[in-house]
Amino acid sequence: MPPLVVTDKNGIERFTMEELRELLYKYLNERLARLTISNPRSKTEAAKISLRPVLLGGGLMFQASISQDKKVFHQNFPKQEAVEEILGWMESYRQLEIFSEAGQATVLISKKGKVGIKEKKASCCVKKQDLSHNRKKKYILDPERKVGFLMDLGVQTKEGKIVNAKYDKFRQINRFLEFIEDILPQLPTGREVTILDFGCGKSYLTFAMYHYFKELRGCQVHIIGLDLKEDVIAHCQDLAVKYGYDRLDFYVGDIADYQGVKEVDMVVTLHACDTATDYALDKAIRWGAKVILSVPCCQHEMNGQIKNDLLSPVFSYGLIKERMAALFTDALRAQILESKGYQVQILEFIDMEHTPKNILIRAVKKGGAKGSGDYRKVMEFLNVEPTLAVLQDRGKDDRQDA
Repeated sequence: MPPLVVTDKNGIERFTMEELRELLYKYLNERLARLTISNPRSKTEAAKISLRPVLLGGGLMFQASISQDKKVFHQNFPKQEAVEEILGWMESYRQLEIFSEAGQATVLISKKGKVGIKEKKASCCVKKQDLSHNRKKKYILDPERKVGFLMDLGVQTKEGKIVNAKYDKFRQINRFLEFIEDILPQLPTGREVTILDFGCGKSYLTFAMYHYFKELRGCQVHIIGLDLKEDVIAHCQDLAVKYGYDRLDFYVGDIADYQGVKEVDMVVTLHACDTATDYALDKAIRWGAKVILSVPCCQHEMNGQIKNDLLSPVFSYGLIKERMAALFTDALRAQILESKGYQVQILEFIDMEHTPKNILIRAVKKGGAKGSGDYRKVMEFLNVEPTLAVLQDRGKDDRQDA
């Protein structure tokens, strides 16, 4: 006798409960990576439900994370209860996915009610599972290992613990190092890499970069930090000497006028105010820097220039105009970089809850201009002349005159 087909209250064909129950008993064990239930039939249901195995009190449990109304709720179930909960949830959802060291499975229910269950071998990317209840995030800098500059900069205590009030800063440092790790293969090998950090300030990230390149990756690197604050630069230079960072130098100087080096492999500019970011990007382009990492700040220039009859009703709201001007500024910067042969990504640096200045422009020199000059149509539409475009045009004129 064929298995009984289950239908919901609307008469939609469903899979047999026994078939799904067997599938769940097969995969709900310590080898499960994750189980995800998604595509709800109703907007009132949670957007997504996911499960993973955890060890609680020495026993195997399954922790459900239910995402609803921008919040996540957690519940823990033993295996049998987890199976029955999943069967109940699937009355209201169209998709279930299982990823395990033992294999993968997908359950799909079409809008017409057709049900499909597919299994395949495990992906080579599924790793051995961490069954701890509260899994620790893996940071590039170990939060339990003493790091001299973190202690002197107030991020870490003398005992090697991260200061609670500085945990956001610690996460920011690690997030920045993750961006660097992604582009590491793009930097030259077999010689010293020169990195210039414009507007380095207290140099949390400058010291972190040097520590990462020199001590964690064993690279030859020369990092230069530049800022206008003499007392801050003096303190940072003293710390560099203290740690024996002989290829980490700090100087008092302005971005626009700096002439200390002729070639730079990577340019970093974090929170350089308003058009200072443009001067730093202009320098990076002229040097032919292989990598640019920029987090712009305090963008006022375009807000004072932007004007468009079509968009004037929208621009009548000051806050909206300010934010749109800031976004257009960074978008045009990215377009100009692409016109100079860079592959550009606009990335989120840190969560909005920490700071609204959370856009990072990451550019890698690839050669071959993309959309060269197209950004000028946008400039004309908005009636703006961003500083980076002006500087690049001026440099082009200077080269032609020469």
